Amino acid sequence: MSLVEVHRGEAPLIVSFPHTGTDIPPKIEAGLVSPWLARKDADWWVHKLYDFATELGATTLRTPISRTVIDVNRDPSGASLYPGQTTTGLCPLTTFDGEPLYRDGAEPDEAEIARRRSAYFDPFHAALAQEVERLRGKHGQVVLYEAHSIRSHVPRLFDGALPNFNIGVNGGASCAPALTNAVEAACDRHPQFSRVTDGRFKGGWTTRHYGRPSDGVHAIQMELACRGYMDDPRGPVTEQTWPAAYDPARAAPMRAALTDILNACLAFAEPSKVAP
Repeated sequence: MSLVEVHRGEAPLIVSFPHTGTDIPPKIEAGLVSPWLARKDADWWVHKLYDFATELGATTLRTPISRTVIDVNRDPSGASLYPGQTTTGLCPLTTFDGEPLYRDGAEPDEAEIARRRSAYFDPFHAALAQEVERLRGKHGQVVLYEAHSIRSHVPRLFDGALPNFNIGVNGGASCAPALTNAVEAACDRHPQFSRVTDGRFKGGWTTRHYGRPSDGVHAIQMELACRGYMDDPRGPVTEQTWPAAYDPARAAPMRAALTDILNACLAFAEPSKVAP
């Protein structure tokens, strides 16, 4: 099992997929309530949705490991990214809907969490840090784009329907305002989709940790509401209704918008390459 899948490009853009993985080692899976619950909160089909990114010259980086094993977009110390709000941790114990993931007594203890961090979290971030430094060294600056998705309705986490595009820049600390503006403008060229910046999702640990605009590293998170590219039930989901299959025709309008968004990131990072 490859712990990190890296496709190296030469453009100043990295697209990271921390939550599309569904692999769970058998020893861990044996302690889980169900295989479906363990994979329920994956960012379904997001790596397929962005599979054009390599054609733009972007570097892509993905872990095939399920976020149930360990979430590589959480603070490795275990500190909450959203104090006072419901969220999931480094090694989640529940689904987004609050359902227990583990059988009684099978929850990971501190030693097991440390083992998973060493085995899965650390290699992912070592690879990501290496690509950030490689491309920053080549271009002077780089955009790290965190690609995510979530069901449009998760009442335990947020009220109502999530906007289609949820841009996270940690209150403006993770990237230059010009990049935020460029991504917002690209979203607005597709008015069938709604957007918000620093709404419920302000950027996870990766965005906050790597985003150093003054050092030429601009990190931005994009959390998509799943209804923008796949069938997304409004009510509770079941093993029979979730996840819906990936449908290229259903996803095509969103892919067009995402192509504009990634091109906007590239134009920000390397303006000299933009055609007059």
